[in-house]
Amino acid sequence: MIEIALEAGKNLYFASDNHLGAPTAAESLPRERRFVAWLEQIKDEAGAIFLLGDLFDFWFEYKTVVPKGFVRTLGTLAKLRDSGIPIYFFVGNHDLWMNDYFSKELGIDVFHKPQEIVCCGKRFLVGHGDGLGPGDKGYKRMKKVFTNPFCQWLFRWLHPDIGVRLAQYLSVKNKLISGAEDVHFLGEENEWLVQYCLKKLQTAHYDYFLFGHRHLPMTIPLKGGATYINTGDWIHYYTYALFDGKELQLTTYPLPDSNP
Repeated sequence: MIEIALEAGKNLYFASDNHLGAPTAAESLPRERRFVAWLEQIKDEAGAIFLLGDLFDFWFEYKTVVPKGFVRTLGTLAKLRDSGIPIYFFVGNHDLWMNDYFSKELGIDVFHKPQEIVCCGKRFLVGHGDGLGPGDKGYKRMKKVFTNPFCQWLFRWLHPDIGVRLAQYLSVKNKLISGAEDVHFLGEENEWLVQYCLKKLQTAHYDYFLFGHRHLPMTIPLKGGATYINTGDWIHYYTYALFDGKELQLTTYPLPDSNP
């Protein structure tokens, strides 16, 4: 459990699904610059920042090598963390091969499973969201393979120029990046993260559930006064969640064709 004492005038911020590097480094760069501008904008009011996964479209940590690029993002996160702002990273299905680079180099805590957060008397359950809830058995089997230490060891034997290029090629084929066929509301009974939240509420009370992964901004009231929020993405929507100590709300950063 993460307990946060939020100072007056400070907020918690939650964002996910930047997929930096997709579909190409050049096309990703404007999105990265907007994300960095947002980080710079919120730094004075940030009591803590939560990155809910898929910050990168692909990430793999060799023992002495990490993927090329993303220096604006990494440098800004390092600066914010050095200034004393707590930052928490929850790995997604595109950056699940993250180990200790963020913790050692940036001082950012990394989590591979959802975590409970308590702040200002409110209880949150926070994570990326992949593999949770009913269904999606194919992905759940695939995730077991990807997180298997032996499979990771085998991949590590590929030269980074080959392994990273291959993984990036396969990653951008993900339909959530290359198309919009799944990025629509399925109805509460078919939204598997909603079903996951409802099941969790059977055994414990939460005020807020925050997940990414779906790439679709959503705010859905649940029973018992709970709320499920999906933070959307920084590809189409540029949305994030803000908790001011009293209420949690979904907010949109100015879109690329407007004045930030």
